[in-house]
Amino acid sequence: MKAKALVESKCPGGVVSCADILAIAARDFVHLAGGPYYQVKKGRWDGKISMASRVASNIPRANFTVDQLLKLFGSKGLTAEDLVVLSGAHTIGFAHCVNFVSRLYDYHGTKKPDPAIDPRLLKALTMSCPHYGGNTDIVAPFDVTTPFAFVHAYYGNLEAKLGLLATDQALFLDPRTKPVVQALAKDKNKFFQAFAAAMEKMGSIGVKRGDKHGEKRKDCSMHMS
Repeated sequence: MKAKALVESKCPGGVVSCADILAIAARDFVHLAGGPYYQVKKGRWDGKISMASRVASNIPRANFTVDQLLKLFGSKGLTAEDLVVLSGAHTIGFAHCVNFVSRLYDYHGTKKPDPAIDPRLLKALTMSCPHYGGNTDIVAPFDVTTPFAFVHAYYGNLEAKLGLLATDQALFLDPRTKPVVQALAKDKNKFFQAFAAAMEKMGSIGVKRGDKHGEKRKDCSMHMS
């Protein structure tokens, strides 16, 4: 990790953890893409355990229902509003066809597309992502209107049935989250303020402090012991 090597050259001895570097890099990327600049709390230690098998149960999947999303986020101390606000990160980025192809051809076993997809988006996606086969490297933007800019257009897209993932579009369809989507679609500054606050909240989840539970890695790809 080049960032870690550069930090170590200026502050040797593991003063700044890999966890802190990742949190700061995420903030800087958001800001460089046009999003808000927010303060990042420092002082995290790196975890001593890193297992791929623990990932799936701790992150949302593309076909989650809102109930499942709320349960997962709630288990981390996050609210329904946090869910909608943090989902706004999908204003940038891309997803592979496998994450949404079921919406295009056989939604919930109906043999038909998801009715919550705008026909124009459906046509464009089916041209890139066939039902079977196809290039597994093909991706589509989460935000079809401003895929490279961190703005609030994501929410307006949901209102227009232009959400890419089922989990995205579901936020506008569910009465528990729809009002938040509508409010953020109208006000970029409100989204930016809410996103900064939610990122600070999420950045405090499961923080490691001290050598009993954590470590300060010199190489982010390797544990100390």
